[in-house]
Amino acid sequence: MELAILLAIIAVIFVSRTVKIVPQQNAWVVERLGKYDRTLAPGLKFVIPFIERVAYKHSLKEVPLDVPSQVCITKDNTQLQVDGILYFQVTDPKLASYGSSDYLVAITQLAQTTLRSVIGRMELDKTFEERELINASVVSALDEAALTWGVKVLRYEIKDLTPPGEILRAMQAQITAEREKRALIAASEGRRQEQINIATGEREAFIARSEGEKQAEINKAQGEAEAIKAVADATATAIRLVAEAIQQPGGEQAVQLKVAEKAVDAYGQLAQKNNTMIVPGNMTEVSALIGTAMALIKGTGGAAGGAGAPGASGARLR
Repeated sequence: MELAILLAIIAVIFVSRTVKIVPQQNAWVVERLGKYDRTLAPGLKFVIPFIERVAYKHSLKEVPLDVPSQVCITKDNTQLQVDGILYFQVTDPKLASYGSSDYLVAITQLAQTTLRSVIGRMELDKTFEERELINASVVSALDEAALTWGVKVLRYEIKDLTPPGEILRAMQAQITAEREKRALIAASEGRRQEQINIATGEREAFIARSEGEKQAEINKAQGEAEAIKAVADATATAIRLVAEAIQQPGGEQAVQLKVAEKAVDAYGQLAQKNNTMIVPGNMTEVSALIGTAMALIKGTGGAAGGAGAPGASGARLR
């Protein structure tokens, strides 16, 4: 009975040392008699008890590694407190097992020294602006060195950059001054644009008024021209009608009568509007003119009637 129990225990130990189940995204390194033999992939695997053993177990997942905070000095001799995080992945389990005694410590130390070197070549302001460049420089240096450790460095991210308190206060003052400067510039630009807008508006208004006045003058001139043309056309029509009337029988006599009437009216107006009696120098002409007018009114064309009438009319006027 005791022998059976002993055999059962030996069998369990043998099976537990023989059968190995490797999880997904893992790799186990097997040594045979203290020497590297093979790497076990995920799944059910077997090893020879007491001759082979699983020496190292590696996860093939992406691993985040926190890089401790450290003080770095910039090119302009300013201290910066810098900390970051590193992402890596084991790509060669054999090299990860035998390439370094502790690849985690090696990667961490190399990341810190590389970060100090990169920041030491930059000024303080550039360290805040060139984070991508710093990260890329650290990854490039680490990836080249980590090849011998069977590790692939994927990326490095700076979590925080903290300058001393005096530098922070100076930077805050600089930012405040810069904002005040921008506010003053914006206000002056606003006033400048306002003056430009006012001047542009006044210029456009003046141009509009001048265009209106110009158009008004053009319209007025065109109206006056049309009026003059209309008057001229009416006068020409009247003259043409008078000329045509003169050509008719009795037209000349009508003209003579009209002239005589105008003359008599003119002398009559002078006599009414002035205190001084105006007398023509040659009264015979006046008598002849009045006589002619009376003869035309009576419709007599004889010379005798015309000769007697002027004397009588002239006597009555005097």
